Amino acid sequence: MKAATIKLFLVHGSPNGLRTAELSNWSGKAIAAPRTEVSELLKREELTSPGFYLLTGVDPESGDRTIYIGEAENVANRLKGHAAKDFWNAVTVFVSKDENMTKAHIRYLEGILIENANNNGNSIVMNSASSGARLPESDAAEMDVFLEKCLQLLPVLGISDFNKKVDQASESKDLLYCKIKGLIASGKRTANGFVVFAGSQAVIDHRPSAKRMKAKREQLIEKGMLKENGDHLVFTKDIEFGSPSTAGSVIRGGATNGLTAWKSSSGKQLKEIEENET
Repeated sequence: MKAATIKLFLVHGSPNGLRTAELSNWSGKAIAAPRTEVSELLKREELTSPGFYLLTGVDPESGDRTIYIGEAENVANRLKGHAAKDFWNAVTVFVSKDENMTKAHIRYLEGILIENANNNGNSIVMNSASSGARLPESDAAEMDVFLEKCLQLLPVLGISDFNKKVDQASESKDLLYCKIKGLIASGKRTANGFVVFAGSQAVIDHRPSAKRMKAKREQLIEKGMLKENGDHLVFTKDIEFGSPSTAGSVIRGGATNGLTAWKSSSGKQLKEIEENET
């Protein structure tokens, strides 16, 4: 992405409260708020326009991040319908300041975001299906540029679900490995936790005590991110976890200290590596 100047306005002075975000020379605008300030958010004139929104939170059972992506011609009215859902604790809305966004445009953006979130696997996507929309070639190109700007702003607003994962090939010198029962997995620290690379192996059986991790692994199997391969499981794609310990626990089928389980090719533990860097 290109360098950009971001204008962040804290409406009530709180960095986690109601806030707006804009990029220089961009027609879009983001408005974000915690659930506790949604009533204030709904009063804003921008939310009567067409736009798309993201509801983010944490799954109470797995502890994983959750996200719901929606669109509406009147965002404020649509958000009122989500009041009964308890999985989310924050909302981020994107609208266009030049009022040229149509229903087809926001459905197109919604469809791409849902697909990206599902493919990335960084969080549980609460949408049952992706609607999407077909656009004329010129409109699609324009919306792709708009979306690029949105993705540039999202991490600043605390949403990392669409961040690109580490490239395994280009970062091979920093790879870490987790081994158990002749199986091996490779991964790397990231800004948001720890990514396990496709092709990594994991034990097929859960430990009897690993109830929470069992649910997490079964969820990944159901999504096709982990597949059985003889007497073990294989990661079918890169998956980013919240910590090295969560990544190691999925691989080993139970509670794991990721700081000692993940090691460099020379056998140095992640804990040692990070201690030497500080």
